[in-house]
Amino acid sequence: MNKFLLIPLTILSFFSCRNNTISYFDQELPSTIPTLFAPSIVNTNNIELNVVFNYDYTEMFFSRIVDNSFVIHHSELIDGKWSKIKPIKMYNDDVLVSVACDPTVTKDGKTMYFLGVDPNLYQNDVTREELYTIPPDIYKSKKVNGKWESASKVDFSISTKHLETYPIVTTDGSLYFRSNRPTDGGVMNTYRAQYLGNEKFETPIIINAKTEKNELITYVSPDERYAITNGQNKFQITFNNNGKWSKPKEIPLNYENNWRYYCPYISPDGKYFIFSRKYNNLLKKGWAGVEKGEVYWVNADVIFNIK
Repeated sequence: MNKFLLIPLTILSFFSCRNNTISYFDQELPSTIPTLFAPSIVNTNNIELNVVFNYDYTEMFFSRIVDNSFVIHHSELIDGKWSKIKPIKMYNDDVLVSVACDPTVTKDGKTMYFLGVDPNLYQNDVTREELYTIPPDIYKSKKVNGKWESASKVDFSISTKHLETYPIVTTDGSLYFRSNRPTDGGVMNTYRAQYLGNEKFETPIIINAKTEKNELITYVSPDERYAITNGQNKFQITFNNNGKWSKPKEIPLNYENNWRYYCPYISPDGKYFIFSRKYNNLLKKGWAGVEKGEVYWVNADVIFNIK
């Protein structure tokens, strides 16, 4: 064989082997028809939502409701095998009822942002209905010596006394999130806060990706090239052209009545679209009435082949 062909063939072989090592709990990979993600491992009889991975596929996170608390769980890839699913303790031991969900992880895998509710705003005997009415904030946890530490609020320009939700971190560490700040009319908007380093952010600015149907960003690609929005209980995709977002186009899925679709996410390799859905008791509103929560995945071709 020509020796000059060995180098590119070796490189190709390396990347092929690396891609083959990506493991999704030994599941059969999905087609263009959505299927449950990791049944009995992630999807159980509990309410589960928002599966995400770190950038190098060595840690997976999702949220599960346990004893009326939203608890982030995770598994780590160790010696080629995923560890047992375990909860991550984000608050002090005296916090019996809590909210920690919608995790998003920085490129280096050492900082997690998530949606949380300040434990100082309620007592541990709060009901599920009461807990879910308290405006959430954005929290962060640092991974030190292989362990996720207790969480703290992100600085005041991000976490205010108003509602903040759906944090998404980009490659450069900047944060997208949604908020209903009164200075911007008190309606829900998507914001972006440029990361300055040293855990500091610029003042958040509104991202104009909302249409007349009130579609708001709930996922942004790490390079900010595209985003997924939620509107009319369906997903849409919008593309970023020098800071201007295109009109969102609906992502074609078999949306079922009485289910709410949310928490969109694209796997770091761009191959799979992962999303959550929940079923509500029609007599109860909000999370207090959720009876079932599931996580699905599907080949990302359903998104990127949209014409």
